[in-house]
Amino acid sequence: MSLQLTGIHHLTAITANAPGNLHFYTKILGMRLVKKTVNQDDTSAYHLFYADGEATPGSDLTFFDWPVAPERRGTHSIARTGLRVGSEASLKWWNDHLTENGVKTGEITDIGGHKALDFEDPEGQRLRLIDDGGIGQSHPWDKSPIPAEHQIRGLGPITISVPDIANTEAVLTQVMNMRKVRDYSSPDGEGQIHVFEMGNGGPAAELHVAVQPGLPVAGQGAGAVHHVAFRAPDQETLHQWTQRLRDFRLPSSGEVERYYFRSLYFREPNGILFEIATDGPGFAVDEPLETLGESLSLPPFLEGKRDWIERNLKPLS
Repeated sequence: MSLQLTGIHHLTAITANAPGNLHFYTKILGMRLVKKTVNQDDTSAYHLFYADGEATPGSDLTFFDWPVAPERRGTHSIARTGLRVGSEASLKWWNDHLTENGVKTGEITDIGGHKALDFEDPEGQRLRLIDDGGIGQSHPWDKSPIPAEHQIRGLGPITISVPDIANTEAVLTQVMNMRKVRDYSSPDGEGQIHVFEMGNGGPAAELHVAVQPGLPVAGQGAGAVHHVAFRAPDQETLHQWTQRLRDFRLPSSGEVERYYFRSLYFREPNGILFEIATDGPGFAVDEPLETLGESLSLPPFLEGKRDWIERNLKPLS
């Protein structure tokens, strides 16, 4: 069997308002803050990780806290983040819940083969709740304000926007071994969307590619997505992906130790940043599962700078 990615690992976006971001994702969306740390390349910025109750790979939605202007929307970008729930009844519950909390939503409709509900966070981060049919395990958080049966189960699908699909499709299928499975028309009428799947498929393992040549080039800022990461089960598999990119002469970062997982970064032909990340060792490597996210966690190579880092971080509340 060919080398396979197994699904979406995490997605990292940008906020310019860390306290507001924390409130929205934990109190309104009911996700668990599983890691409060810093951007390892810019320790003046928080890196906040939200996930399910057990911080399982594939459920992480993360944010860099940068003092930036709002994003300029356009193509060459990650355009919308899917968040999976277990049923169409949950979508209806979420529609009511979001409306009650002043969040404007679209209509529940069929988008790309899944029942879905579109909305945005307070900074314009484009999100989509997806009915995944309750496939696979769920790991509710017992302290979430959201009832267990309606909690967000994980990520996927993720939608990217490109002006031309030819070279992107070549990388997805020939290098990353994804399979093209179907097409559909964009719900906003701004182009055709092509669906690629990896591993066993399903919403947690789909990448949707919108072809939108009429849009301007996006500019990153608050409300934008920085990168999307795909799952590799272990470090040995990541080594194989590193060699595979080398064999295709595709420039990459080489392997980077992120402590909670090991990563490999590269850009697809339209400039969108992709990451391949290992499932382990996970977020409980440096603090108990029961108290994840309650204090500032730093990887060992930053621990000696803790006092300086803490003094330079703004309060989250």
